[in-house]
Amino acid sequence: MQNATRATERARMGAERVLAGATAWIISDGKAGHEALCLGVADALGLEAEVKRIRPSGIWKALAPWAPVSPAERFGRPGTVFAPPWPRFAFAAGRTTTPYIRALKRRAGIETYTVIMLDPKTGPASADLFWVPEHDKRRGANVVTTLTAPHRFSARRLADIRAKPDAAIDALGSPRVAVLVGGPNERYLYPEAVIQRFQGVVRSLAALGAGLMITTSRRTPAALVAALEELHRETGALLWTGEGPNPYPAFLAGADAFLVTADSVNMAGEAAATGRPIYVFEPEGGAEKFKLFHAALRDLGATRPAPDRFEAVETWSYPALDAAQSIAAEIEHRWQRRQSLLTGLTSPRRAGNSRR
Repeated sequence: MQNATRATERARMGAERVLAGATAWIISDGKAGHEALCLGVADALGLEAEVKRIRPSGIWKALAPWAPVSPAERFGRPGTVFAPPWPRFAFAAGRTTTPYIRALKRRAGIETYTVIMLDPKTGPASADLFWVPEHDKRRGANVVTTLTAPHRFSARRLADIRAKPDAAIDALGSPRVAVLVGGPNERYLYPEAVIQRFQGVVRSLAALGAGLMITTSRRTPAALVAALEELHRETGALLWTGEGPNPYPAFLAGADAFLVTADSVNMAGEAAATGRPIYVFEPEGGAEKFKLFHAALRDLGATRPAPDRFEAVETWSYPALDAAQSIAAEIEHRWQRRQSLLTGLTSPRRAGNSRR
């Protein structure tokens, strides 16, 4: 196993990205979360990424990730979605994308360095590198892990957002608290008692005069959305429930602290990119991998359990977590090592100087 921390410090110190400008394909099943994983790493590497969305159907979809790409798609043939020239890098996330990146690896060979994000439960030969979160079980010589998932909220992007004033956020009281609300999934439940408890937590923040920036997800129960809408009307809290432009990036950049529901590791990880306090609200239920993840964040000093009633919003800090930079540094290291082994078989030019 190789943990993606070896070259993190070099990356954070602004070392030149040796792969900047190289081409990349993002093989996507259309799920925004999967695309964000891949694009976060591609951004960190400075790649010129092109998203290629796939729509397998029938038996080819049902048997993914083990089945091949449907012959009807004519993978690799001129005039098709996946045709030469091959990219320097390719990323895929999600069960149905695995046959495509495996086919690309077979056809492009050493021209393309392939990376699978998340564990598709296939063999190690499916890609050159796999990324999985630390709380997953997959390990191996070509597996890299990080505590949080990669995303596109780099320190530079957050700074750029903060540099552009947002009148609605600036008008809020202090401290500004971003309330990131998930919902029930296969591990966590939101019965009425949990919904009422969460309402009480949020209302206690409002009672302290905190400026609330609330965002819900597609999983958020309707009863909880209704309660948050009432709070919005009563207190002037900012609330986004999926309509209109998404203020989530501005909420992340503008928050002094966070209240995050434990059912979403992605939202907790994105909040941890700021280095600012995170309170975690525990719904009913849970699972071992979620518990391990949240325990690790607590051990790093990033999070604390949310009280049932806030008497004060405490302040603390910790080193901002940026998994995308860590994974990018590890990819650079492994790609350069492979290139050195292939000297004489591939062009000695830097990848960034080639449009391929």
